[in-house]
Amino acid sequence: MASYDFPQDLTDAQDELRQVRADLQTLYRRVPWSAEPLDAWETHENAWRPSSRPASPGWDPQDAAEIARLRERECELHPYWSNFAAADVLAARTALKHHHEQQTADASN
Repeated sequence: MASYDFPQDLTDAQDELRQVRADLQTLYRRVPWSAEPLDAWETHENAWRPSSRPASPGWDPQDAAEIARLRERECELHPYWSNFAAADVLAARTALKHHHEQQTADASN
C-alpha cells in the first residue's frame, strides 16, 4: 500500500467519519424501516423474490433530527479529496481508511 503523509486534521476527520457512520448504523437499526408512516405490505404470492414489511409508524422527530444532523456531518467530512487527481483518489482514500490500523501496527513494532 502506498504511503501518504496525511495531515492530522484529515486523520481526525476520518476517525470522526467512522464514528458518525457507526452512530448512523446504530440509529438505522433502532428506528422503523420507513421515515414516514406507511402501511404494511408484501409482494404477490408469485413474486420472484417474496418480501414484506410490517406497518411503520415513521421516525419520531428526535430520531429524524439526529439522523439529519449525522448525515450533514458525514457530508462535511469530505472536502479534502478535491486536492487529489481523480486517478489517485481511490488509493489515497483506501490508505486513509486504514491509517488507524497502520498506526497501531507501527506502534506495536
